[in-house]
Amino acid sequence: MSEYLPTIGLEIHAELATSTKMFCDSKNDPDEKRPNVNICPICTAQPGTLPVINKSAVRHVLRVGTAFGSTLADYSEFDRKNYFYPDIPKGFQISQYKYPLVSGGTLNGVAITRVHLEEDTARSQHGSTGSPQVNGDFSLIDFNRAGVPLMELVTEPVMHDAKTAGNFARELQLLLRYLGASEANMEKGEMRVEANVSVAKREDRQDDSLITATKGNDTEFVLPDLAKLGTKVEVKNINSFRAVEKAIEYEIKRQIEELENGGVIVQETRGWDDVKQRTYSQRKKESSHDYRYFPEPDLPKLKLSEVPEFSHEILRASLPELPWQKRERLVKDYGIKAEDVEMYINDFELEIFFGSVAEYLGKDKEKLKIASNYITSDLISHTSKERQDHDFVMYPDCKMFAKLIDMAYKGDLSSRGVKDVLAIMYKSPGDPEQIAKDKGLLQEHDEGELAKIVDQVIAENPNVVADFKSGKQASLQYLVGQGMRLSKGSANPTLLSKILVDKLG
Repeated sequence: MSEYLPTIGLEIHAELATSTKMFCDSKNDPDEKRPNVNICPICTAQPGTLPVINKSAVRHVLRVGTAFGSTLADYSEFDRKNYFYPDIPKGFQISQYKYPLVSGGTLNGVAITRVHLEEDTARSQHGSTGSPQVNGDFSLIDFNRAGVPLMELVTEPVMHDAKTAGNFARELQLLLRYLGASEANMEKGEMRVEANVSVAKREDRQDDSLITATKGNDTEFVLPDLAKLGTKVEVKNINSFRAVEKAIEYEIKRQIEELENGGVIVQETRGWDDVKQRTYSQRKKESSHDYRYFPEPDLPKLKLSEVPEFSHEILRASLPELPWQKRERLVKDYGIKAEDVEMYINDFELEIFFGSVAEYLGKDKEKLKIASNYITSDLISHTSKERQDHDFVMYPDCKMFAKLIDMAYKGDLSSRGVKDVLAIMYKSPGDPEQIAKDKGLLQEHDEGELAKIVDQVIAENPNVVADFKSGKQASLQYLVGQGMRLSKGSANPTLLSKILVDKLG
C-alpha cells in the first residue's frame, strides 16, 4: 500500500436537452454544424437585452436532484460570475453560487455537494480552418452553444481511486439519459468532466473523523477535513471516461513523485493531453472571490414552492425506473449475470426485447439465462452490423425467439444449431422449428437410433474403448465426438454420452 492517499472530487457539466437556450428562445441544437445560426441579441449579449429563465431547464435539474435523494431548494437565485474570455459574449457568465437548486444527495455511493444551473459558453476555434480564403493565426467564435442550459454537478472529495471516479461519471451519464435531461455524449462535448486531485501522506489523514455530514437520502457521509488534504489540482479537457481514469492516474503519480523529490504541489489548472497521455499546466487556479460573484439583477429570485409542478410529490412521480432500480429488478426477476444486466441497462431497445421474450418463457430462470446468453452474444453481433448501416435495427419476433430458446433448453438444437437458426431468423422471419427441420439441424432423441450409432462407434474404435474401460475418462469425449460425426451433428450429445456409458459399463 502506498504511503500516500489520493483524494478526488469531480466537477461535471452536462448540456440539458431543452428546445431553447437558458435565457432566450434561440434553438438549442447540439447537432447544428453551421456556425452562428442559432443565435439572437440575448445570447450574443447585445446592449439593452434582458434574459428570461428557461423553466424546463430548472425542472431537469430538480428531477436530477430528486433522483439523488438531495435537498431541493425552496429559494434560489442566479449570479453573475465575472471573468473574461473571448467565448463569453457578456464578459460574465450567468450561474448560481450561494443558492444552488440542489444540495447533498448521493450517486453510486459518492456524496454530492451541489447541482446548479448556468449558461454554456460559445465555442472557440483556433488556427486554420483549412479554407484557402481564411488561413493563418486567428480564432473564430461560434455562438450556437452560447447560452445553452448547463447543469454543473460537484461531488464531495470522497473518492480515492480513478476507477471509482470513472464509474461515477458513467452512472451520471446513464441517469441523465434515463431522465431525458441530457444525451450527455462526451464526444460531442455535451458532458465534460473535470477532476480535482490531491495526495497526502496517510499518517496525516488518520484523524479524518466526522467533521461534517451530507444528508439528503438519509445517508450520512464522513467527509475529510479539508485542512488535511493535499494541494488540489484541477484537470480539464477530459473528453472520455477512459481519459478521466487515465488523467487521474497520471496526476496521482505525478504529484507523489513531485513530493518524493522534495517539490511542492502548486494549486493550478492542468489540461489532459490524450495523445501524450499526460497532464500539462494551463494556468493558476482561480478562487471563488476571483470571480466577484453577485446576484444577477436582471433575473427574478426563485421561490420554487410557488410553482405547483416543482412540488416534491410531482417531481418524484415523474421519475422513470432509475438505473440502479432496474439493475436490482433484472437480477431479482431473471437471475441473469451482471454483464448481461449492464448491457440491458445501457441499451433500452435490447432490454425491451429481452423483457418481451421473458414474458413468453415465464419464470423459468434457466431458460431466461439461456435466452440472455444468446441475446447478449449472438443477437447483439447481428444488431451491431445492422447499426453500422441504419439508424435502427429490427429484432426477431419475440414469440419465435422464445420458441428457439425453448428448443435449445429441451436439447432439440445444439448450441451451433441455435446460432445457425438465429442467423436465418434475423434475416427473414420464420418458425425456428421449421427452419431447423429444413436445414437438418434438429437433434436426434430416438434412443434406438442413437444406440445403433453407439454400436458403430464402439466397433470402429476398440483401442479408445479399451482406454475408457481402463479409467481414461477423456476417451469418452472422443467417442461422443465420433458419434456426433456419424450422425452429422444431429445426435443429442448428452443422450449419446449416456448410452455410451451404459453400454461400456
